[in-house]
Amino acid sequence: MKIGVIADSHDRLPTLRQALAMFKRLKVGAILHAGDLVAPFAAKLLTDKELVGDTPVFCVYGNNDGERAGLKKTLPQIQDGPMRIALPTAAGKQRIVVMHHFIDWLKPGDITGADLVITGHTHSTVNELRDAPGTSTGKQLILNPGECCGWVNDRCTCAVVDLDTLRADIVDIKGV
Repeated sequence: MKIGVIADSHDRLPTLRQALAMFKRLKVGAILHAGDLVAPFAAKLLTDKELVGDTPVFCVYGNNDGERAGLKKTLPQIQDGPMRIALPTAAGKQRIVVMHHFIDWLKPGDITGADLVITGHTHSTVNELRDAPGTSTGKQLILNPGECCGWVNDRCTCAVVDLDTLRADIVDIKGV
C-alpha cells in the first residue's frame, strides 16, 4: 500500500489541492497530515470527495492550528499527537506514529515498535531509515515531508510512502 503524507500546509490551498490530486492519481490507500493545516477552510479540502474520494484521512494538530474547534468540526478524526495507526501491507501491517513536533520531543516509548515515524513542524524534509529492533522489518523510517506550503523555504513538498518496502519519496509540488 502507498500512502500520501503532508505537513505544514498553512492554508496554502493551491499546493494542498495539488498534493491531494497527485495522491488521488497515485491511488494512495491513506492520507496522513502531520499538522499545521491552520484554518477550517483549508481542512475542508481533506473532506472534498473530488480530491480524496473515500481515502481515509488521518490528521494531528500542529502548533499553528489555533481554530481547534472549527478544525475538529471539519475533521472529527483530528487529534493531538502522537497518533498511532496500523495500516495494511502485503506482509501484514505497518505501525505508524504521527506527531507534529520534532522527533526529539517524542518519548522513546512513543516510537518503540513503530515502523514509520512521521513529523512536521521544521518545514525541512527528513527521509531516514534507521535500524530498529522490535519493528516488523528491523528498520524504522523517520519521515518529515517538509512543507506543503512553501512559505519558509520556497519549496512545496509532500511524500509518498510505499509501506510494503518502507520507502518514501519526497515529491516537489510544481506549477504553483
